[in-house]
Amino acid sequence: MSDTSEPIKQPFNLDRRQLLAASLGLAAAPALALATSSNARASAALLGAAQPKFYRFKLGEFEITTISDSDVFIDGPFPLIGANASEPDVHALMRDNLLPERKYQPGFTPTIVNTGKQLILLDAGNGANGFVPRPNGGWLAAQLGPAGFKPEDIDVVALSHGHPDHVGGIIENGKPLFPNARYVIGQIEHDFWTPEGKLPDDLEKFAQVYRANSKPVMEKINLIKPGDDVVTGIRAVEAYGHTPGHLAFMIESGGKSLLWWGDCAHHQVASLARPDWHCVFDADKPQAAATRRRVFDMAATDRLPVIGYHMPFPSIGFVERTAPESYGWLAHTYQLNL
Repeated sequence: MSDTSEPIKQPFNLDRRQLLAASLGLAAAPALALATSSNARASAALLGAAQPKFYRFKLGEFEITTISDSDVFIDGPFPLIGANASEPDVHALMRDNLLPERKYQPGFTPTIVNTGKQLILLDAGNGANGFVPRPNGGWLAAQLGPAGFKPEDIDVVALSHGHPDHVGGIIENGKPLFPNARYVIGQIEHDFWTPEGKLPDDLEKFAQVYRANSKPVMEKINLIKPGDDVVTGIRAVEAYGHTPGHLAFMIESGGKSLLWWGDCAHHQVASLARPDWHCVFDADKPQAAATRRRVFDMAATDRLPVIGYHMPFPSIGFVERTAPESYGWLAHTYQLNL
């Protein structure tokens, strides 16, 4: 029988240099064609910087949403943080961490916890009369809708403390923004800000905002102490020093925990690496420094996820111990999305 089959062809071989040259040539061909085309158009209008305004994840059976109330850049961190240090030392810490020496972008981050039964808002943002005026701040009212909420659906507004960037958003256009909510704040904190004619001028300005915004909802305010529950699954934690009655909140659901620490830190590097550095906004600076060390140590030891009101948005992360009494902020990536 004669063999009429075609001869077997050997595969075509390219060595690595040939393959690389061929692939580079193919990649360059479209670019070359575009470059030589008389009809090419490469221009487009610049759209400006943008970042998300809310972020949501689950913690056990709870759903937690952080909302950006401002993305303003401010001068600092020195002397807002580290006034008891030297300016060169603060600048050096920024350089070592690849950050600008004279500008930073803190978060202003109210948080909504959906327990499945109630919606709890932790802090109310700048509003119309907070630290960061509109349009650069006071975004919470406008961002509730895009984040999936209505003001009338908020059941509880829990306040970490009485500073204007935390209570300014209680009132909108002269009326309570959250008409069906009850309000929770520490007894010590409320008693500090409420009396008239008691505080020095710099603090009196803050007190005026607190009094103006708390008065319309005074009958709905519940005063608590550390260890009390805001609702089942959200417990007040003592974090005094930033203000006399400053509170953090421990959130627990389905065997999982998260620390919402309010204003225990004002910069993601300076506050954590050097908790002994003073913050200009702290009422009792030595006590605030001691609180930072205690809270950071707890978060690092217990490997707790954290929401820090002034950490860069979405303001979620973890704390690592980098040296004795020195810590680092590890921004959340995907750990809480599993």
